[in-house]
Amino acid sequence: MKIKDFNIVVSGDICVNLLFWKINNEYISDLNWQQYPHLYSRLSEGEALLLAKFVSLSTGANVISPEISCDREHLPEGLLSSTIELGLFPTTSKYKDKSRVYRVKEFLGFTEIPFGAPGLFPVADDDENADLVILDDENNGFNNNDEFWPSALKNLNRHPAIIYKMDNPSSSSKLWKYLEKFHMKNTIVVINGDDLRSKEVNISKNLSWERTALDFVWQIKNNPSIAFLSRCSRLIIPLGLEGAIYYRNDGNAKAKSRLYFLTYAFEGDLIKGIQGKMYGLTSCFVAGLAKSLVLGKYKDDPIDKSIDDGIREGIVAVQKYFRYGFGRNIVESVFPSPLIFSEGKNDFIYKEYIQDVEIPNSNNTECQSCWYIIKDKSSTNLAEIAYDIVKNGEESALKYIPIAQFGKLKTVDRDEFEAYKSIKNLMSEYVLSKNSIRPLSIAVFGTPGSGKSFGVTEVASCVAPNLIEKLDFNLSQFRTLSDLIISFHKIRDISLIGKIPLVFFDEFDSTFEKKLGWLKYFLAPMQDGVFREDNSVHPIGKAIFVFAGGTSSTFEEFCGGDISDETEYGKFLKEFQNAKGPDFISRLRGYVNILGLNQTDDQWDQLFIIRRAMLLRSLLERKAPHLINERGEAQIDNGVLRALLKISRYKHESRSMEAILEMSRLTDAKKWEQSYLPPKDQLRLHVDEDEFTHHLMRDEFFNEKVEQLSEAFNYRYKLIFEGSDKMNLTPDGCWNSLSEDKREFVRNNVRNIPDMLYKVYYDLISVSEGKKIEAIEFTEKELGILAEAEYERWLKKKIGNGSWTDLLDNSKIKVMDYIKCWPKILADANFKIERLKFACYCESHLKFV
Repeated sequence: MKIKDFNIVVSGDICVNLLFWKINNEYISDLNWQQYPHLYSRLSEGEALLLAKFVSLSTGANVISPEISCDREHLPEGLLSSTIELGLFPTTSKYKDKSRVYRVKEFLGFTEIPFGAPGLFPVADDDENADLVILDDENNGFNNNDEFWPSALKNLNRHPAIIYKMDNPSSSSKLWKYLEKFHMKNTIVVINGDDLRSKEVNISKNLSWERTALDFVWQIKNNPSIAFLSRCSRLIIPLGLEGAIYYRNDGNAKAKSRLYFLTYAFEGDLIKGIQGKMYGLTSCFVAGLAKSLVLGKYKDDPIDKSIDDGIREGIVAVQKYFRYGFGRNIVESVFPSPLIFSEGKNDFIYKEYIQDVEIPNSNNTECQSCWYIIKDKSSTNLAEIAYDIVKNGEESALKYIPIAQFGKLKTVDRDEFEAYKSIKNLMSEYVLSKNSIRPLSIAVFGTPGSGKSFGVTEVASCVAPNLIEKLDFNLSQFRTLSDLIISFHKIRDISLIGKIPLVFFDEFDSTFEKKLGWLKYFLAPMQDGVFREDNSVHPIGKAIFVFAGGTSSTFEEFCGGDISDETEYGKFLKEFQNAKGPDFISRLRGYVNILGLNQTDDQWDQLFIIRRAMLLRSLLERKAPHLINERGEAQIDNGVLRALLKISRYKHESRSMEAILEMSRLTDAKKWEQSYLPPKDQLRLHVDEDEFTHHLMRDEFFNEKVEQLSEAFNYRYKLIFEGSDKMNLTPDGCWNSLSEDKREFVRNNVRNIPDMLYKVYYDLISVSEGKKIEAIEFTEKELGILAEAEYERWLKKKIGNGSWTDLLDNSKIKVMDYIKCWPKILADANFKIERLKFACYCESHLKFV
């Protein structure tokens, strides 16, 4: 069958749009009317008519739909029409892009219909044998009037593929009930993310892809207002121009959801306020989906493969549709542009740019908190990803990972960019607000050197770089209240010239007169936007107050949330209330806990090693660019890299990492070798020098002990697999009896042990001679994983030929007994098996197995 013979019926609610736009007259004339802008207008298809046009463009198939002429003199009675003003807007959000296209400036509303209900229109030349039916339900009557439904729906002997676009998700319509009863298995429901949110469905937007995806999974399982959608066989939720969620429920197993996303943008990022709007975005997405369904049918592809490709087609199409808009010249441009659904050499977006990942379907909040796309999109662990970032750069190592960028600040940690996005959203709303009379107050916490000022400053630079001016005041250096009054005057001066001061009150939680003594003096400025000087009251004007903690490293610590002892908390609360702490907090509109280089929580803060890697790569690019070759590869010793990334604590956070680099002798170096590091007594300023050295030289220490370890492991293997009654040799005698080839075989197996431990999220740490090491005991689950992996790697050749599942229980027990001896043998050689610091709760408990 040729594609042009593929019959698609498109029907639904119908509307025509009256578009009008102004053009300034460039012709100079004495006539008065020529001095004013000229107004142009035309009618354009909307709703199901526009959808049919999109589908015809995208598929090239035979599209059958209601036929309505856009000739003003021949419009049918009762036809719904809207009025839309168009305007010229920047083609892209890039500052240097001066090109303009027409987009929607304002939707002015619908023209009133004399008889109250919009007219419905039948499909012209309807085909009850249609291959694909696409329905556009705008909740304007079509969903409750089966007289106008396509005949292919009503023929119960046939079950065509159906795409049901719902703009007003509801289970009460006649159409929904009919589809659920007769066609649910062959129906793909498409609902725009914002339309879903309008039904009291709390799905976050523009924070992180993980948060949006997890919110959707929770809502679809728990929110009664959309319980009917959980019964969909296939449900697609487009999320702006940047992503989509595909929900699949075949009724036999647990429902699955998949997230499709761009790595360089989050929902809503690609449409800025200065770029105008476009109607029909979801219709354009549906047309991209239809294109893949038609091609998939033609190639006999499985339906899920076609949908996967169709979601990518849809995301690409809506981005092109928005960018092209109505064109630079409405009269001469073709709308919609034929380029929307074609692929060109110089396109700005391709299907390959769109990544996808399965969304965890668990009610366990601990498992949800563990989920990071960076881990799912990589086959290696976080340490390997971190090494790759430093060695090869972010562009290479993180090409499939969502990266949030605020000015010069980049982060892949979802907790961090959710916090920064929240602050950015607050700032954006505040800057745009015309009625703000008091400052926007935000608190920032973090350890010294974690980058409290840098992060918020970069976020502000993205909001209004030409409008915001930064001021810094360190309250620990203020001696009298007059110092604070002077700072308020400086803030007011900037506000009076039309700028918005971004004011950092560093160490606002320092002591003045008493503990937290400054807080009460900020209450009036924060609440009323004024400050008092003697008997005068001065307005501050528009300003952003950023309170940076000096004695508290987290918001929870500041307000006593980390105190578990009731007596101690009671004492703290009394002091906090006396200092007006609760009043101060009530005036805050947001806060950020800055995640520095040190791990903040050994159970939940997994990505500290990635933060270290990104900073280290940045420092190398800025301060030692000669160490990066023409291929972008950093020349750094593996031991140096390991130590810098795995040291348990930097005493002064990012300042310490920067100091170690600056203290190293790298000016004429071709590679950052271990010998170029500062001496141990200088390292002591910034890290634990002994721990740093053990990380630095772990490979050397391990290689030094390989012979000792090989002898011990070989002897234990002989005892377990050949029996102690047959052993009449000592460990060294048993070792000396082996040929050199067999010894090297054992050595290679020993060298592989650190990698094997990674499989169950353990690390091997070298410790000082004479230090007592308590050997761990593997859990049954860990033993099972290690035993199977070790068997498949090399023991299969020695004790069996089949797979692990086919192995006799007696032999399995022997393999596990061999694994059980690892911790003791390694401890005797001064190696400690330790849980990986970047393993999450689920990984450390092997919940994924």
